[in-house]
Amino acid sequence: MTKTIHLHLISHASGELIEMLARNAIAQLEGVEVERRLWKMVRRLGQIPEILAAVGETRGFVLHSIAATDLREAIEEGCQHLSVPCMFSLEQMVHELSTHYDVPIQYRTSTRDVIDEDYYQRIEAMKFALSHDDGVAANDLEGADVILVGVSRATKTPTCMYLASQGVKAANVPLVPGIPLPEGVMKAESPLVVGLTLNPARLAHVRAARIRALTASEKPDYSDVDVLREELRDARRLFARKGWPVIDVTERSIEQTAAKVMNLLAKRTGAAV
Repeated sequence: MTKTIHLHLISHASGELIEMLARNAIAQLEGVEVERRLWKMVRRLGQIPEILAAVGETRGFVLHSIAATDLREAIEEGCQHLSVPCMFSLEQMVHELSTHYDVPIQYRTSTRDVIDEDYYQRIEAMKFALSHDDGVAANDLEGADVILVGVSRATKTPTCMYLASQGVKAANVPLVPGIPLPEGVMKAESPLVVGLTLNPARLAHVRAARIRALTASEKPDYSDVDVLREELRDARRLFARKGWPVIDVTERSIEQTAAKVMNLLAKRTGAAV
């Protein structure tokens, strides 16, 4: 039985080194198919939120060649919050050389990113999204610009990460059958709350792929279309009762969903003025 491996490759240069290492590593594994995405010339902190958004969408394994400590820390901290394994490709070799020759390791400390107000806003938004992902700190949401609510696998996490790359502080809270939403969501006044929904068949496909990727036991109805149809129906009823705007993400990319959220935020701000 073939297993699909999702690889996220992040390079500070052309990506040739990281691709070569990945190909040779995968060649040692039996019965796998690889879906990979490569990011080249990653040299600015402002690029990280968008990368983490894509990582959060498919999870998988992150392999990077980023030595600059500020970028590396941002990538590895983000992956840790997303529970995604992350590895610096030269870690073992650098450590072995350092130990063998008894010389210190001196990574570059900064990417010399241009520090401006937008930069700080994006970094703060990324930190906020990571610390308020998947219902974490759900009773402390007044600092959010937007709260995304939806069933499991409705692209809430990657959309929040992409919004962070645009400087928007976004939190996401999952709808779990039989469990009420946290009071922090129901009482939120400052943030815009948006419901995300999608086609039941599409959701079943995504969840089935998630189960295969995790190779872990899930509830048998996690990807059952009939059960999901009712789950989504309950979600829409909640959105209607609360008067929250709803976005159907079935045919939308993460970027398109984020753009729709930002349009809603802009209209809300304009109405307030």
